[in-house]
Amino acid sequence: MWSAGVCAQSAIKIYPLKPPQAAAQPAPAPASTAPIPLATADAAAPTVASASNAWGGERTGSEPTLSDRVVSYSIDADLDAPHHAVTGKEHMTWRNRSDRPVSQVYFHLYLNGFSNAGSTWFTEREVLTAHGRSRGAAALKKGEWGWIDLKQVKQGDSSLKWSFVQPDNGPATDRSVVRIDLAQPVPAGGTLALDIEFLSQLPRVVERTGWWGDFNLVGQWFPKIGVLELPGERGATAPRWNVHEFHFNSEFYADFGLYDVRITVPSDYTVGAVGKLQGEPAVANGKTTYHFMQGDVHDFAWVAAKGYKMIEGSWQGPGSPKVDVRVLYPPEYLASAQPTMKATTDSLTYFSKTLGAYPYETVTAVVPPYNATEAGGMEYPTFFTGEGYAKVEPGTLTQYAVDFVNIHEFGHGYFYGLLASNEFEEPILDEGMNEYWDNRMLRERGQGVDVGTGWMKSLGIVPSIPGFDIERLGASLKNPPDPLGQNAWDRFSSSSYGTVYTRTATAMHDLEERLGTPVMERAMKEYYKRWRFRHPSAADLRATLIDVSGDARNVNAIFDEYVYGNAQIDDSVASIDSDEVLPQAGSWPKNGARSEVVADDLDKQIDKQREDWKKAHPKPAAGAGPFPWRSTVTVRRDGAPVSQVLRVKFADGSSQDVPWNDDRRWARFVFTQSSKVVSASLDPDGKIKLDANKINDSLTTEKNGAASRRWGADAAALVQVFYSLVGSL
Repeated sequence: MWSAGVCAQSAIKIYPLKPPQAAAQPAPAPASTAPIPLATADAAAPTVASASNAWGGERTGSEPTLSDRVVSYSIDADLDAPHHAVTGKEHMTWRNRSDRPVSQVYFHLYLNGFSNAGSTWFTEREVLTAHGRSRGAAALKKGEWGWIDLKQVKQGDSSLKWSFVQPDNGPATDRSVVRIDLAQPVPAGGTLALDIEFLSQLPRVVERTGWWGDFNLVGQWFPKIGVLELPGERGATAPRWNVHEFHFNSEFYADFGLYDVRITVPSDYTVGAVGKLQGEPAVANGKTTYHFMQGDVHDFAWVAAKGYKMIEGSWQGPGSPKVDVRVLYPPEYLASAQPTMKATTDSLTYFSKTLGAYPYETVTAVVPPYNATEAGGMEYPTFFTGEGYAKVEPGTLTQYAVDFVNIHEFGHGYFYGLLASNEFEEPILDEGMNEYWDNRMLRERGQGVDVGTGWMKSLGIVPSIPGFDIERLGASLKNPPDPLGQNAWDRFSSSSYGTVYTRTATAMHDLEERLGTPVMERAMKEYYKRWRFRHPSAADLRATLIDVSGDARNVNAIFDEYVYGNAQIDDSVASIDSDEVLPQAGSWPKNGARSEVVADDLDKQIDKQREDWKKAHPKPAAGAGPFPWRSTVTVRRDGAPVSQVLRVKFADGSSQDVPWNDDRRWARFVFTQSSKVVSASLDPDGKIKLDANKINDSLTTEKNGAASRRWGADAAALVQVFYSLVGSL
């Protein structure tokens, strides 16, 4: 999900509204059917790589299905359009991959996060938005809350009981996770079949899902089973249920499977959904039923909107099937339709080329209507929502915003969709790595952040800033409070969560500079090849990068200092000292004897040499003189070490580059030349974006405000970009 909101950083701890109440426990079970524990409330990025056979091992392409389909859903959904409610009947099958019987299963009921102010989602939002701005800040009024009510759960002929649990120690009033006690345990390797009747009440759009007017984005809308992880998968050492509460900053994680969904809506509504439409829609009694199917995905969402229009296109690339591309949009945002189509097809080309072939036959992009932009910037497999503008003018901020959001949301189809990382515990692998790859695509297109507006362009003012420079300016590089590998909810603030996007993009940019672009591209292709249709961890990404690059030193530095740590880089040029190398007074051995040079005599000698030199050089070059110069440049390190280049410039216009690639906290570099050093710069080509303060990277012996003007202008542009984007939401 893309987020432009920023929340001021402050010390935060979420407290339950009242002490958590223990859920009703079944009678003690034999050891063979003992309950399987839950992933811990502080789970985050693992440091140990997964086993090679995790999730069934690498997919070779010879298997009967693209993924190991652990789960399948057959759902009949009927939209009550005036009330924005969905009546659902769900038949779910789930395979027990573990070596032991399973007597309890856990489901996500995400919409219950919007049911009342006592949910984990709202409780966290109250604190995280108290001192700043963030998406998802709308207040819900009467008739605008959302929820999922379980009506019945059956295992065969047995009606099952359920209870609500809080795996992350959230408030006891949170009902986003439910435990269902089975009538019959599922044996090791066996399959569970459940029939569930439910009612999903959509909230008014507050974030990610909901309704506005006649627009309904139906996401997180059905009871969805959690993930049973096995030893060797994402750091697990024994079977565990990974099923976290619905947090304010977190998104989702689920098993791959097959979705077979029938959606019934009023016949004057336009529908789009995950997957491929099966046959012609069936019309009866003023309603239309659409049948969508999609295998080898781990979620399903859809949109039903009155008055919506559609444009259609197609795309095909090496190794991919022909892809039908659809853009659904409201009439007021006609101007966004074609730019959305182009951004989507361009993204198909780039991601397929740089990571791996796109394997599905559809992509559907949805432009939310006016007043429902909180439904924008959201992703599902083969389906995403973007942003709408009444006017999209090339070379302006609106064009950039449409392109960036659509590229970002499509990119999730790879990092969240095909790679299926755990967005709860490792948002770095989805939001962060996706942000990095999006910026690479924009860089390849030669597209920076065009911060101008239409009237500025008419005056010939077209300011543009490279995307990675914008990322670093918003990355909180100085004393970051949380590692990038921290989970989505246990963070200092929403601003700290936001740096998962920006600081990851910046860190991976710098890792690419260290490894080289061809090496990084090979490594990311290998990462996709190894882990598509599985669930990699940050440790698996690190292992792949090391395997391909052979450069454990640089890969481990980025991961140890930024993914698992919260280091900073701040190297600076501390001083430049230059002195002429003059004849020296004192006693000197000469021809086996000593002679003494007296200072007064020496001064006369130096003065004469200067006069003689001036006569011989009536038009001397800048900085030239009768004596050489010894210049000392002192550099200082405040943070993690990084290989640097120091570029010194001399008064005669020449320059020299020297490496600083050791771990010294400070260093002195001495240059004896015919002219003195007049300026010194670390990272002169701007490759190290992780440096927290670029202004102190350079120093000059003469007054020169170029550096401060440059970075000051960039900071001002960032502020302009931020408020322009926020104003569009």
